[in-house]
Amino acid sequence: MLYFRNGPEYEARLGKPFAPPKVTLKEIHDAVPKHLLRKDPVKAAYYVVRDITFTVLLYKFAYSITPLAASDFGGYITNEWQKSLVKGAMWVFYWWFQGLVGAGIFCLGHDAGHTSLFDNNKVNNTIGYLLHSYLLIPYFAWRQTHHAHHKATASMERDENYVPYTRSRFGLPEEKNATHADYSEIFEETPIYTLFRMFVMQGFGWWIYLSQNTMGSPMYPPGTNHFTPSSPLFKKEQRNAIIMSNIGISTMAAILIYKGREFFFWYYLIPYVFVNHWIVMFTFLHHSDPTIPHYRQGEWSFLRGAAATVDRPLLGWMGRFFFHNISHDHVAHHFFLRAPFYNGPEITKAVRKVLGDDYNYDSTPTFYALYRSFTQCLFIEDEGDIVFYKNKKGVAVRDVKPKDDDEADASKKPIELEQEVVDAVTGETQASKAKEE
Repeated sequence: MLYFRNGPEYEARLGKPFAPPKVTLKEIHDAVPKHLLRKDPVKAAYYVVRDITFTVLLYKFAYSITPLAASDFGGYITNEWQKSLVKGAMWVFYWWFQGLVGAGIFCLGHDAGHTSLFDNNKVNNTIGYLLHSYLLIPYFAWRQTHHAHHKATASMERDENYVPYTRSRFGLPEEKNATHADYSEIFEETPIYTLFRMFVMQGFGWWIYLSQNTMGSPMYPPGTNHFTPSSPLFKKEQRNAIIMSNIGISTMAAILIYKGREFFFWYYLIPYVFVNHWIVMFTFLHHSDPTIPHYRQGEWSFLRGAAATVDRPLLGWMGRFFFHNISHDHVAHHFFLRAPFYNGPEITKAVRKVLGDDYNYDSTPTFYALYRSFTQCLFIEDEGDIVFYKNKKGVAVRDVKPKDDDEADASKKPIELEQEVVDAVTGETQASKAKEE
């Protein structure tokens, strides 16, 4: 079936020896017209108002379902099974689109956290705080770890999200001694159990990460979470903001309790599970792919980490419209954190020209790509400066291209020479720190 197939871009990377990108950050930044990096407050306000309006209209639609069914849909549908079918279809319509809009609200809060909506940081943080609190997301807590993720994307030592498990984490023997039985004992499972684990990840993985740091950095101790102000995820001066995050989600929880069980289950919870699914799906697929590398300290640089992500046409036009380009233009986002999302398509075109073959795109049908990454991105080796995921047979689909001495020396230069550009990208200059506070 065409749906269960790899995209041609993925196939082109399969088995192709990997070499880190040779372009420089300066080349990438020089290629993008500066007007694409400027924010338009009117446009930003439009998208925020648009998504809030969609949410309210969908709530109004949902409240009309039961009265319409009771009225036999104005007298047009009187047969009971037909009424049940239409009523069920209306609820599915509501859950699906409210889930899409909710995921878009998450994306707008994400952009507010990157200060890419408005020039005024207080406005950004107010908008992001309200939007994320509506989704029971601790805005300031997640904002902090997400910034840390962008500063160290694909770094085995310092990244904050989707850090691969290692061979030793699973208790596997050394590669030279491992047998098929060793891998089977750990990874073999029935298809039904695989689907069950995927359901858990897609339905609840977002909250499992926030509350337990699952798939987060292994440098933190067990029990690390996004809700404890003294958590090692945060600096001492950030603790008041973490308390504010908790107040936000507690207030939303109180509103849901006040609205009652019917509202919570039918109007909020089911779409909320869809929101969780979309958040986990696009974030997981941004950084978990058998053909995309992770780096250890000897080879990591900001540029290499930023390039180690994948653009995907998730849900086609609906993904662009509701998710605000978060999957279609994610590579560009990693190179231009503060650029507005609505300029993402044009920025992607410019970045793609400079990166050439180092630009990662995958037209694989996204639900199949999710299954593929879930079942093939299992672990990495404990050693190696550039590593790829291995599957349940202990095999990686890509190897690292050997480099000569000249290439080894040259590969280090951009890391040192472009620190100023990295600072500008991540917002780590002293001026931006002061502004952010």
